[in-house]
Amino acid sequence: MESITIIYIVLAVLISVAIAFFQYFYKVNRTPKVHIILFSLKALSLFLIGLLLINPKITTLETENIKPVLSVLVDNSLSTQFFKEEQNVKNVLSEIQKEEAIQDKFDVQYFSFDKEVSVLDTLSFSGVQTNISKAITAVNELNKGKVSTTILVTDGNQTQGNDYEFTTSTNKIFPIIVGDTTQYQDIQIAQLNVNKYSYLQNKFPVEALLYYEGKDKVNATFSILQNGQKVFSKQLEFSPNNPAQTVTANLLSKTKGLQYYAASISKISNEKNTKNNYKSFSVEVLDEQTKVLLLGSFLHPDLGALKKAIESNKQRKVDISLIYDKNIKFDDYQLYVLYQPTSYFKNVFDKINSNYLIITGTKTDWNFINRQNLGVQKKVINQKEEYSALYNADFLPFLQENIGFDHFPPLQDKFGEVQLKNEAQNLLYQKFAGVETTQPLLSTFEENDKKYAMLFGEGIWKWRASSFLKEQNFESFDSFIGNLVQYLASNKKRKRLEVTSERLYPANAPITISAFYVDKNYQFDNRANLEITLTNKETKEQKKLPFSLVNNSYQVSVEGLMSGEYTYKVSVANQNITSNGQFKITDYQIEEQFTNANQKKLQALASKTNGVVFYPNTINQLLQDLVNDKTYYTTQKSITKEQNLIDWKWILFLVVAFLSIEWFIRKYYGKI
Repeated sequence: MESITIIYIVLAVLISVAIAFFQYFYKVNRTPKVHIILFSLKALSLFLIGLLLINPKITTLETENIKPVLSVLVDNSLSTQFFKEEQNVKNVLSEIQKEEAIQDKFDVQYFSFDKEVSVLDTLSFSGVQTNISKAITAVNELNKGKVSTTILVTDGNQTQGNDYEFTTSTNKIFPIIVGDTTQYQDIQIAQLNVNKYSYLQNKFPVEALLYYEGKDKVNATFSILQNGQKVFSKQLEFSPNNPAQTVTANLLSKTKGLQYYAASISKISNEKNTKNNYKSFSVEVLDEQTKVLLLGSFLHPDLGALKKAIESNKQRKVDISLIYDKNIKFDDYQLYVLYQPTSYFKNVFDKINSNYLIITGTKTDWNFINRQNLGVQKKVINQKEEYSALYNADFLPFLQENIGFDHFPPLQDKFGEVQLKNEAQNLLYQKFAGVETTQPLLSTFEENDKKYAMLFGEGIWKWRASSFLKEQNFESFDSFIGNLVQYLASNKKRKRLEVTSERLYPANAPITISAFYVDKNYQFDNRANLEITLTNKETKEQKKLPFSLVNNSYQVSVEGLMSGEYTYKVSVANQNITSNGQFKITDYQIEEQFTNANQKKLQALASKTNGVVFYPNTINQLLQDLVNDKTYYTTQKSITKEQNLIDWKWILFLVVAFLSIEWFIRKYYGKI
């Protein structure tokens, strides 16, 4: 206690005694014994009031016994049910709970886990994903700095998260392995890699990773089916020395829309689990052919190079025309490439109704371009100049890698400084006489709903030839032109209602669909009421559910839907705004892909953390070992607590009691 506080307390004592003395003894000729009692009550009550006003801090020392922590993690996923181990898990839990020596020695904490970790309430064994690594990490963080250990009741099969075998843990982990540990021959589709989109009449790749476990050499057939029809098949041979194979299939997109496929690997002899032999996937086939017009006043090698580059994508068709052609139907095209415009292009800008790309060069009429209000001005002299390209990594409108622009031959244009009056994004800058500048070489513009671009130089055919010499193909250059054309040809406006969902959901998995709704100013609107209508394509059964507002989006979760194809319609109340989509719920259960418990990984985890593997029939041995293990001990912790005296409410009650007794005594003896 501080010295100044002690001084205040002494003053409180003196003042309390002085006031009580003045009231009951000062100038009093006869002192009855009752005055001594009244003096004491007055002095004590005044002192206590003064003490509360001073409010000194009282320091106390408390000792707390802290038991070691025993965390029991129980696997609550579907794989436990698939292995028919529910009763074994419950028996293990019961043995731990009724062992009094364990309860006395440890602070026992019970948790269940699937893809998330939660305090154990009831076990349903219905989790559709398993994340063992997350469960171990969670209890380690919870008991950080404490003497603790973990019992892990699981089959060891993980479908989500980091590999738990390499989880860092300073505490011992004792896995109790449930499920069949016998090794069976098994072949499975470990992974499927496929693009989400494809264009009509284009081929798209499907990559399948196949894995075999067994001691014998086996043959199997990998197949892909669509609507029950086989579209790909391949015979494969597996052995212990060749357990993994990757198969790539190039499938043709024949029908527009969302297409579902089923991949399978044939069953081998003595295979116990065949549910992991099948996987479904989907591809959305787009039919969006773009027609492009290359319009010039003279023929040039650039026109042929651009036509070949653009048409490398079969969804694009290019026509080359000269400005003097009177039969051009401008409405037939989605994109225009205006090559070295002159005054003959005067009426073109009034006729085109879409986006465009302008390429300038040595024969360009810059006086004409300067009058078109394109946001670009260039004061030129009648002199040719060469400009090399300098790649800008900060270009934002679309993703374009550096394909070696810095090493391409220079382009030619008339000499002069380019001034951009409209906001532009520059993919390429000019390098003039080896000096890097911020003058644009390729710029893109967006104005209201229109997009256009300008390439300041002719000779791009040399870039295509140079790219071929470097890579022995035209893919990089054609992809660059394709990206530019795709950006310019796209006029897609933002919808006020955007709905996001997966195309395929595993059976029994919760289905989450999110929606983003904006007002007419394209600001997120949190006042809307959104509703989804789900329709089973086969049974026509419908289900309506409202969306919930979650942060800056709307979300709805759907459970209990049977396998099959579904369509959905999301609508906004009191608005004529809807969004439609579809998805499929497969029969595939990711938790049923395993043939046995993963004994190998659990043993590795136990070994790494200095633990030991046990089984349900040896649980009592584990409990006895934990009771006898002297590394788990109760610790004592001294806690120093500071408390303000004013928090002691009983002092206030004491003051009231003293003052009340004093008042009653004085009343009784007629002192009032």
